[in-house]
Amino acid sequence: MEDPFGLAAGWVQESLLIPLLYQLGLMRWEDIAFGWALFAVYGACQVILTFAVCLPLERWRPVERWPSNQAVWVDALYTVISRVGVLPLVTFVLFYRAQVAVNGYLTDEGWVPPTLERLFPFLLGQQVTTFVLYAVILDFADYWRHWLAHKFRWWWALHSLHHAQRQMTFWSDDRNHILDDTIAFIWFGVIALLIGVPPLQFPLLILVLRFIESLSHANVRLSFGWLGERLLVSPRFHRAHHGIKAAGKRSCNYGAVLPWWDMLLGTADFTRDYAPTGDTSGEEALATGSYWAQQWAGLRRFGRALFPLRRTVR
Repeated sequence: MEDPFGLAAGWVQESLLIPLLYQLGLMRWEDIAFGWALFAVYGACQVILTFAVCLPLERWRPVERWPSNQAVWVDALYTVISRVGVLPLVTFVLFYRAQVAVNGYLTDEGWVPPTLERLFPFLLGQQVTTFVLYAVILDFADYWRHWLAHKFRWWWALHSLHHAQRQMTFWSDDRNHILDDTIAFIWFGVIALLIGVPPLQFPLLILVLRFIESLSHANVRLSFGWLGERLLVSPRFHRAHHGIKAAGKRSCNYGAVLPWWDMLLGTADFTRDYAPTGDTSGEEALATGSYWAQQWAGLRRFGRALFPLRRTVR
């Protein structure tokens, strides 16, 4: 039986990408066109699956109801850009090129490129187990990235765009400043290079982790129970992280997919219950502005964090 994802990616490659690359004089990228097409297909399917799973949950037991969903539509635009549009293309191309360059350099210097299978030979041929280990390692790395984003003033200035949303839904997972996304990509990319994640698995790993993250942002009264919430981040657990009183350095529950790191490092809080979300320290455009208004507002806040105005003492 032929792989439907591969067939769809092949059609996108032949019908859309190759003609576009030819018209733009970029045929040197032809060798990785299929990889990006496959990532885009995975992303589109993930958006559809997320919508199919999370929307009924939000309709079933919403935490909040709002008279207008205008701000939510902006979040939906973030999701399309992040999972199907330009960002998947850039993510795949840059990671692929970086891995080729790094592995080529190491090979020329007589070093064997690092992989989990070489460190742990029992993983050879165990593709599912290796994939899960990749996911666990990347999630641990993301815990630290997320924690640091709340601790540095300049980084929080960017990350606060994600926290500004007062109408948090499953679409809100991807509402990030482009500079914050860039830092996250570099962070993930370096870790993935160090553990030898194959180029075609890297975007798939990101998409799998992002699906769970989307569910954790859903506007739904949903807990996984005492045990379940200690195995996987739930909407209830993550909403505590987005609570108004938990913004900035005072936050908790930094884990994106697994709550284990919060439990191990003392940042877990299982007692908070469906608090209102938002960040009251930023300007209104971060919460309710258009996509570009939010990006510019985040950039302005970033600039003020880097170059704070000093009051003249008389």
